[in-house]
Amino acid sequence: MLHTAPSRFRLARPTRAETALLLLTVVWGSTFLIVHIAVQYSGPWFFVGVRFLAAGLISALVFHRALRGMRLRDLGAGAAIGVMIFLGYGLQTAGLQTIDSSTSAFLTALYVPLVPLLQWVVFRKRPNLPVLVGVTLAFVGLVLLADPGAVDFGFGPGETLTLVSTLPIAGEIILISVFAGRVDLGRVTVVQLLVAGILSMSTMPLVGETVPAFSWIWLVCAVGLGTASAAIQLTMNWAQQTVSPTKATIIYAGEPVWAGVIGRLAGDRLPPIAILGALLIVAGSVVSELKPAKKTDASEADTSGASDASGDAPMHPLVSSDATATGLQAPTARVDA
Repeated sequence: MLHTAPSRFRLARPTRAETALLLLTVVWGSTFLIVHIAVQYSGPWFFVGVRFLAAGLISALVFHRALRGMRLRDLGAGAAIGVMIFLGYGLQTAGLQTIDSSTSAFLTALYVPLVPLLQWVVFRKRPNLPVLVGVTLAFVGLVLLADPGAVDFGFGPGETLTLVSTLPIAGEIILISVFAGRVDLGRVTVVQLLVAGILSMSTMPLVGETVPAFSWIWLVCAVGLGTASAAIQLTMNWAQQTVSPTKATIIYAGEPVWAGVIGRLAGDRLPPIAILGALLIVAGSVVSELKPAKKTDASEADTSGASDASGDAPMHPLVSSDATATGLQAPTARVDA
């Protein structure tokens, strides 16, 4: 009887939290086209401010009961994440004033390899081989999706600001995992959205931006994206209680893939190199789902093979695993870094 050597890795089924993040990237990707339309009728800082203020108010209506028990811990965590959201959007927007969108997208992709490095420092947990390979594929895919042939490298203030923006982008992902399980989901979501909105509006006089003339287009877009942002941030806060920052980053890399698909439906054309980049991002997500096969004895291997192994979500040393007061329970499925 012929026996094949057992595989070192097996493809794991996505958890509920990972599936939620995958669906999140579809919503996220659809926002690009809406933003592109909205900024034709509004300045960028005003629109970003209104968008996040609307998201914060919508979240406040949903979680108004939980807000009565607001703690300093919730305020601090929400403010810290909100500052990261503001800085990520702000520095990237400032950079776009002097560089083109292709260069911006190319440089912004650097946040993907930054997250596993920060995770290693913050959580003291080294990502496993499949995840590292997945990160590499996702990073290369994002670079190709940004069309490197259109990138113009003359390293100036715009490039510098965009590079610096990758730190708060990665920092937001890390901070969400740091505070996961220690704060109330509803309260921290409301605070981070309002902080991002207030800071964005406060930036307008600093950059000389004025309030635009009223238009139903920017208003409807802002409220619609505000609703989406509220759902996006709540999903991130919930799912990253068990999904590691690095795994979440690989999933988030699928956002521009969906943006490209939706743009194609709207009439845009993707060059072949961008399609290759999208395929590499998808491949990165699949590879990152490979888990080390559980060691079993020979008889078990002949009959049933390797069985699922349980694992723990990467948690900060100070993070507890208590359920939050909002009634949203942390996913119970396993997570590998």
